[in-house]
Amino acid sequence: MTPARAAQAAALVYALIVPLTNAAAEPAAAAAPATTMWLTTADQANLLTPQPPEALGAADPALPTIAVDPNGTRQPVEGFGASITESAAHVISTSSSRDAIMRALFHRTDGIGLSYLRQPMGASDFVVGSAYTYDDMPPGQADLDLTRFSIDRDRREILPLLRQAKDLNPDLKILAVPWSPPAWMKTTGSLVGGQLKDDDQVYRAYAQYFIRFLKDYADAGVPVDTISVQNEPQNRHPKGYPGTDLRPQQEARLIALLGQALVDAHLPTRILAYDHNWALHPDDQDPADPPDPNYARTVLSDPRARPFIAGVAYHCYFGDPSAQSALHQDFSDVPIYFTECSGVRSAQPANTFRDTLRWQTRNLVIGAVRNWARTAITWNLALDPSGGPHVGGCDTCTGVVTVDGGQFTRNAEYALLGHASKFVRKDAVRVDSTVPGSLANVAFRNPDGTVKPPGVPAAAPARSPAPAPSASTWPARTPATAPRSSCGPATAPAPSAGPSAKPAR
Repeated sequence: MTPARAAQAAALVYALIVPLTNAAAEPAAAAAPATTMWLTTADQANLLTPQPPEALGAADPALPTIAVDPNGTRQPVEGFGASITESAAHVISTSSSRDAIMRALFHRTDGIGLSYLRQPMGASDFVVGSAYTYDDMPPGQADLDLTRFSIDRDRREILPLLRQAKDLNPDLKILAVPWSPPAWMKTTGSLVGGQLKDDDQVYRAYAQYFIRFLKDYADAGVPVDTISVQNEPQNRHPKGYPGTDLRPQQEARLIALLGQALVDAHLPTRILAYDHNWALHPDDQDPADPPDPNYARTVLSDPRARPFIAGVAYHCYFGDPSAQSALHQDFSDVPIYFTECSGVRSAQPANTFRDTLRWQTRNLVIGAVRNWARTAITWNLALDPSGGPHVGGCDTCTGVVTVDGGQFTRNAEYALLGHASKFVRKDAVRVDSTVPGSLANVAFRNPDGTVKPPGVPAAAPARSPAPAPSASTWPARTPATAPRSSCGPATAPAPSAGPSAKPAR
C-alpha cells in the first residue's frame, strides 16, 4: 500500500509516542513532513491532547530506532472498547449529561470513537439490584421450551444506550457472553457457581437460549456480531456474583450444539472459546480436582466444536500477553481476541490514573495487540465514584469514565483506548514494527493506507527526531498517537523501568 495515498498515520507509545519518518520517501529538497502528536500524561495535564505540529526529518542514529513495515501485514484489527454493563447503563442513563457522555465515548470526531462492546447476557457482578438471566424460574421449576424467555430488563437502560452507541459509531461491533445460564439449568440451582446439568435437554435448551437472545436483540435494533459461551469458565467459586464452572469438554459440547443451531437459524454470529485469563489464576486451583491449564487448546482440539470456533478470547487477571502468541504458534488459523481487563483503584488513589495508564497501555493496547489480539477491551464503560453499583466481585474497579450526577470524569481507560480507537479505522491491520530494547510499540495500517505506529519509551525525556524545528521533550512512559502519511525509522530514548499496577482479579 502506498503511504502517499493516505492522509494520516499514527504512532502509539507507552512512555512516548514516536512519530515514524521515512526520509527516503521525501525528495532531498522537499520540506520535512509535519506530524501532530496526541499526548496523554500521567499528571493529566494532557489527556489525548493534540500537540503543535512538528516537522520531522531523518532518524537520529544516536537514539533507538523503531522501523515500521507497512507491508508486513499481521492480524486484522476489529476494535477497541469496553462493556455497557447494567451498572454502566444506569449511571449514564440517569445522568443529565447522558448525551455528552455517549458522544465523548463513541463519536470519532467529538470523542474517542469506541468500536467494540462486550455485553453481559444477563447479570454480571455489575448490576443494579438482584442478579438475573433471561429465563428465571421459581426454585424447583424449569422452562425447557423457553416460554418465559424475555430481554425486558435490558430494554430499560442497556438497549437504548446500545442503539445510541451504534448511531454515534455505525462501525460498532458487539460481543455478548453470559456469566451464568438460568439457575434451573445448573447443578446447584443457583446463578453463583455450579455447573451446567449433564442433560441433553438442558444443553439443547441452552443453545436455543442463545438463539432467542440473538434474535430478540436484533429485533431491538442491536445485532450481535460475536458470542462467547461462558465468561471465565474456570472461575469455579465467584465471590457473590453469577458464574459457572464450565469444563472444557462441556464448553466443546455446548459450542457444537450452538454452532449447528446458528446454522439452522441462518444467523451469522460467530463463537469465541475460552474467554478467561492468559494463565490459570491461583484462586482457580483445586488440588482435588485440578483445572485444565490448556483449556483453550482442549476445546480447539475437539472435532465437534472446532468447525464452529471463530476465535479464542483472553483476560488480563493472571499471566501475560505472550500466552496469546503461544496459542497462535500452535493454532495459527484461529483468531485471537482480548476481551476484558478492568482498571482498579491504586493503594494511593492519587496514583490510579498513572498506574492504570501505564499498565494497560503496555499490556492491552500494545501487548495484547502485538500478541495477535484483534480487539482490546477493558471492562465497565462507566461507574459511579464508589466503583458501583455492583453485587459481589470487584469493589475497587474503575470505568472508562466516572459519572457523578451531571458530571463525568474521563479516566485513564478513556485516554489509552482513545489513543487507538480514535485513529485506527474499520478493517485496519497490524503491521510489523521493530522493538529496540524495551521500547514497546505497535503499528497499524488503515484501509486507506494510513499507518499508525505506537511505542513505549523511556524514563528520560524524549527528543523529536532530528532535524526538528525545536527540541521537544516528552514525559516518560506516556502514550501518544502521531497521525502520519509515511512511515519508517523514528528515534526515541531507551526506556527504563518504573512502577506499574496490574489489576487484581
